[in-house]
Amino acid sequence: MTDSDPDKHRCFSDHISPDLTVLHSIKERIYSGRSKFQSVDIIDTGSFGVCLVLDGKIQSSEADEFIYHEALVHPAMLTHPRPEKVFIAGGGEGATLREVLAHKTVKKAVMVDIDKEVVSLCRRLLPSWHQKAFDDPRAELHFADAREYLENSSDRFDVIIIDLVDPLEQGPARLLYTREFYQTVKQRLGRAGIMSVQAEPSEWGNLDNFTAIVNTLRSVFSIARPYQVHMPSFFGLWGFATASQSLDPCALTPEEIDARISKRISKKLKSYDGPTHQTIFAIPKHIRRKLSTTRRIITDKQPISAY
Repeated sequence: MTDSDPDKHRCFSDHISPDLTVLHSIKERIYSGRSKFQSVDIIDTGSFGVCLVLDGKIQSSEADEFIYHEALVHPAMLTHPRPEKVFIAGGGEGATLREVLAHKTVKKAVMVDIDKEVVSLCRRLLPSWHQKAFDDPRAELHFADAREYLENSSDRFDVIIIDLVDPLEQGPARLLYTREFYQTVKQRLGRAGIMSVQAEPSEWGNLDNFTAIVNTLRSVFSIARPYQVHMPSFFGLWGFATASQSLDPCALTPEEIDARISKRISKKLKSYDGPTHQTIFAIPKHIRRKLSTTRRIITDKQPISAY
């Protein structure tokens, strides 16, 4: 950058919660604009390298996106005995698609994202995220509302992965965290399938959305398993969950996970393995207590909102 560059001494403010804001120095503003659905920024930060920012919130960074995407994809994929047909809701960067296609058993991966402009930008400007996954002949890309797509589909999937932006009040994903949507997911899975979802922060002072999502999944599915990983660029713990009528990731030992990784995944993973699998599902006592007392079920009429 030159001395005249307006970003040289600027910072990006990431509002983590009403009481916490993190400032990231901006080395370069690679892109800034607005799609039909949301504001879009791609910035090179001094803290986490290149970051994708949607509606003012960091979605992923080049420094640690592998932690998030491996955690979102592989527990569900490896719990299924042989995932061949996979559905991805969202996942604009292409990194979720990248991890799904690393599974040798996958014959078809359908990715549905509502924002064509964001996917196009990520495809062009974030190649290390997707690593040419969009060009894989097994990938099928649609630009549509993922909920409407599933509601109008008759297909059945082995695994459905929900990789959506936060449920902002005016955002495009708010009605994809509700009981009605999860009931649609259940119908598209059938009894032998499993889903996974990013489930918002699981920090000690910010558990309401996480516990509500898990409780809502439990109202629809026979088995719902919360888990969490530490995401440095999110400045805390981030929640996830799997849900199924018959498949339980907690029934798998670390040894079995490692054996399935060795047999079924075509690349070396950076974060997730058998011991990690066991650790991320070991929910601390205070969160288990909060989960056990949460009664809220998210519905279309009463959706949740992220900060």
